[in-house]
Amino acid sequence: MRMGKILLFFAITLRCVLAAPEYKASTQIPIGGEGGWDILTIDDAARRLYLSHATKVIVLDIDTNKVVGEINDTPGVHAFVVAPELQRGFSSNGKENKSSIVDLTTMKTIQKVDVGENPDAIAYDAQRGQVYIFNHSGNSVTVLTGKDGKVQATIPLGGSPEFPAVDSAAGRIYINLEDKSEVAVIDTAKREVTARWPLAPGGEPTGMAFDAAHHRLFATCHNKLMVMLDTDSGKVVGQAPIGSGVDGCAFDEKLQIAFASCGEGVVTVVQEKSPNEMVVVQTLPTQRGARTIALDPKTHRIFLPTADFGPPSSPNGRPSVVPNTMRLLVYGVE
Repeated sequence: MRMGKILLFFAITLRCVLAAPEYKASTQIPIGGEGGWDILTIDDAARRLYLSHATKVIVLDIDTNKVVGEINDTPGVHAFVVAPELQRGFSSNGKENKSSIVDLTTMKTIQKVDVGENPDAIAYDAQRGQVYIFNHSGNSVTVLTGKDGKVQATIPLGGSPEFPAVDSAAGRIYINLEDKSEVAVIDTAKREVTARWPLAPGGEPTGMAFDAAHHRLFATCHNKLMVMLDTDSGKVVGQAPIGSGVDGCAFDEKLQIAFASCGEGVVTVVQEKSPNEMVVVQTLPTQRGARTIALDPKTHRIFLPTADFGPPSSPNGRPSVVPNTMRLLVYGVE
């Protein structure tokens, strides 16, 4: 018994040592163009990154750091998600309340589907072959069949959705409700909300990431906290301080670290020391406006878009984006 405890101690210690590498600036990839950006996603198998950019989606090869194409006619696009086995991609076109269904080989739009008001984040449930398009202003999610784009359901959420996470083993999708400071749990078989989990002490959640192996969900909140939930109980089991202006969140399963990308110009790097303990291991300087993030699980690099900023376009508006200054910041481990 004593030997078993010793081995367990060393296993936990080794996990913690390996889980906290230091991130440093690697390169910057010029994007250019005009307008803002939002969510970016990575297709690890195809080695592609998809970056929403005003009225189009920029496609990059993440092994060469080169732009390889564009998906056009996506007004006010917020996000793009892929269904690799279908060779299809799906966008959320916020300014026209539609989703574009795209051929990933040609990068051409096959069709557009009407969804809810101001579609924002998207999730793909590969187990059921369904696409969940979260309508931020509509307080709902539109469920499409990935193969043919047919609308299967519109699920009311009772709040404004932000980022989701798919839990295939449990048959669930988790979604942050920003204005309710809670997570809504969607049963993918029933296509309905079956639970609501408060995030206190976290408030106004945006980014979300998931540790499937340990049943832990990470939510980044505007009151400068990252909270960790147990998806078996729905209870908050850990918290860590982060920067201000957070939007995105990512989790590296191999390194057991979570990232909070914060618009003030930092990424807070948090180590999951155990399923009930998390600790900040690095505050990584980035650049102002770098608030969304994507993780390459193969190389452990993180990608964050930003640009230079001018004065606000209106008295109470956001700072304007200086044309042709948009870029991807890339950070990696030693």
